[in-house]
Amino acid sequence: MSEYLDRAFSPASLGKLPLKNRILKAATYEGKTPDGVPGDLLLDSHKAVVAGGTAMTTIGSCTPEADGRINDQMMWIHEGNRAPLAHLTKALKEVAADVKISGQMMHCGNFSKNRKMQRLKRPLGPSRQFNMIGAPSGMPFAGSMRISDIDYMVQTYFDAAKTMKETGFDAVEIHFGHGYGLSQFISPKTNRRSDEYGGSLVNRMRLPLRVLEAVRKAVGDDFPILGKMGMTDGVKGGLQFAEAQEVASLLDAGGIDALICSGGTSSFNPMVYFRGDTLDKGLIEVEKNPITKLGLKLIGPKMFRHYPYKELYFLEDAKKIRDRVKCQMIYIGGCTELSSVETVMKEGFDFVQMGRPLIKDPAYVKHAMQDPNYKNGCIHCNRCATLIEAPEGVYCPENVKQA
Repeated sequence: MSEYLDRAFSPASLGKLPLKNRILKAATYEGKTPDGVPGDLLLDSHKAVVAGGTAMTTIGSCTPEADGRINDQMMWIHEGNRAPLAHLTKALKEVAADVKISGQMMHCGNFSKNRKMQRLKRPLGPSRQFNMIGAPSGMPFAGSMRISDIDYMVQTYFDAAKTMKETGFDAVEIHFGHGYGLSQFISPKTNRRSDEYGGSLVNRMRLPLRVLEAVRKAVGDDFPILGKMGMTDGVKGGLQFAEAQEVASLLDAGGIDALICSGGTSSFNPMVYFRGDTLDKGLIEVEKNPITKLGLKLIGPKMFRHYPYKELYFLEDAKKIRDRVKCQMIYIGGCTELSSVETVMKEGFDFVQMGRPLIKDPAYVKHAMQDPNYKNGCIHCNRCATLIEAPEGVYCPENVKQA
């Protein structure tokens, strides 16, 4: 094994958290929380990753309030879920005592089709806008958050982070990207406010930095906080790379422990971060709402643009972010082959996050450590990502074919 692969599979510390290697499971919304409750479906999928040698697995899309969910099946952090969350973390550590567990904190903002709002009548974001994902479900418009709504959101992040730490999580990841709630404030395309939360980048970063500060107060100085950010929205009028570098600097100065640099938005251009085969055909197959199905057929080819897959597609821009910050850096984006892991380590990144490769082979780490010629087998068809609303959630269709 080369010097750099040896580094990838050797112990390291994320902030002050010791990890047995540098391979982390990326946050992916698996669609395995029926009625919003983390149960055996979710547990079993992460058990396989934990048993496969990954140092830290990430529970994706842990929303800090009920109205922060994209749909009503998405989990949110609240007292009623305290016991299932504690069971989840305990059960995973029974599989591997040295594994660590992170939870991704994500608020959907105005990108929602959740018909079971509890506090609000409709989803809210920084500014009023058409709610494309909610329109087929009778929620065509999203409103603008008042200052009281912003203050409330900050408090929900504090409360959720505190609960997550108390129920056995070892780290949290705040989602600042992909067109979700905090990203909507950062992006000039979706933030058209004229108050202290809009306009300049400093103003647009005010809420994200307040959230970071609140989460830090909730978990303390020794508890790692990761931040997933966008390097571009991939759409005209959205966040561009020059400003993204400043976003990274502000998060770094705000006390983030590690940055994960991605790109694209779920609402405008998700294929920036997926790459490979487009999502529209698979989504049409599983969609039950006839209006949504028709909409996907009509606008799918425009929304889901084709970006050919290539290994390490975010590397060059992520290196430029790396050079701007003092915090640790976690690489994500097309790191499937062992040669790519080797390159990322050689370039000085601290950790690697993997999503689709670990869906294809949850035992990636064990297999790679045993076989220097290991091939993962992910073909980047992205069919896994189209199954988030399938009855059993996300899985790798290629594994089913080969079984």
